[in-house]
Amino acid sequence: MSEEIKTTAKVEIVDSVVTSRLTSLDVFRGATIAGMILVNNPGSWSYVYPQLRHADWHGWTFTDLIFPFFLFIVGVAIVFAFSRRIELGYPKIKLFWKVLRRTLILFGLGLFLNGFPNFDFSTIRIMGVLQRIAICYFFASIIFLTSSVRWQAIWSIVLLFVYWGLMEFAPVPGVGAGLYEKGRNFAAYVDSLILSGHMWSATKTWDPEGIISTIPAISTTLFGVLTGHWLRGKRDKIEKTLWLFIMGNLGLFIGAVWDAWLPINKNLWTSSYAVFTAGFALIVLGFCYFFVDVKGYKKWAYPFIVYGMNAITVFVLSGIIGRLSVYYKVTMPDGRITTVKNYIYENFFASWLGPMNGSLGYAIAHVLLMYFLMWILYKKKIFIKI
Repeated sequence: MSEEIKTTAKVEIVDSVVTSRLTSLDVFRGATIAGMILVNNPGSWSYVYPQLRHADWHGWTFTDLIFPFFLFIVGVAIVFAFSRRIELGYPKIKLFWKVLRRTLILFGLGLFLNGFPNFDFSTIRIMGVLQRIAICYFFASIIFLTSSVRWQAIWSIVLLFVYWGLMEFAPVPGVGAGLYEKGRNFAAYVDSLILSGHMWSATKTWDPEGIISTIPAISTTLFGVLTGHWLRGKRDKIEKTLWLFIMGNLGLFIGAVWDAWLPINKNLWTSSYAVFTAGFALIVLGFCYFFVDVKGYKKWAYPFIVYGMNAITVFVLSGIIGRLSVYYKVTMPDGRITTVKNYIYENFFASWLGPMNGSLGYAIAHVLLMYFLMWILYKKKIFIKI
């Protein structure tokens, strides 16, 4: 796999950051990746503040916003990446191949992380964060390249109701239809049929990045595509900002109302969750766009730009370091054998911050370490494009 990454990942060394980039999108992407790394790497999973862990089932926390934010950003980036190429006359067939190539690399990187470092293919988890990103990127890109803006909007809505219809009316043997309980719903049933033995290790009976729940996740990405069209338009920047906030609040309202019939649920990626989190994403992007691209206040955003320019790289590297930290063992001062991660957590963080704040301190240190590594790449103008 590492050899494949070397041969397929293109490393671009550029003299300057492309001025046509939407800087606020890089800021939003960088902040989202930093948040993802923060919540994925506590010192101890036994000591995590509630907002830094996922909601147990229905409902949402800060952590539940991060993944849909990233998919939304992927959608916006699709428009900016492909629209310019289309305007320059790139053949569509080349763009389709680019989409397929990037999809396979992202999916492959996800499998690599799921298997690393033991690579037990008999139980390796097939789905995951990068795999869902790959699938959503693929379908959103194909819809973007083959349909009008109007049809892209239609697809984003249709997929939400297709998912809702399946969850409400498709019968599950021994369970029935219309349930949204853990492991007792149509999404879990499909996962058990197709992904049996290769699901999330914490459940083994359903996957939070499963097959059916990927359908509304594609809608999340398409909401980003529609936003990208809006931002590339010729309207005044203040008007663009205003409508980002208006549509964002509309998304929050619709998602909150829909929750009465279809619970907001990250694990199932319910349609109400997709709309609700897209509303949040619009508002956060609106703030970033106003302060960075309208007002030109960029100094505060520098760390997020550094993160955002190598987002996938830092996510994969963070995952590798995180897995190695629990793979290797060391001896504690009291003679206990423990993981490198736990040794660092107990001796350098929990020992003076306490278990809860020490766990948070460890996570923040991990974010800062990743930032330092990405800062080196940024200073050398090395941006790894997949």
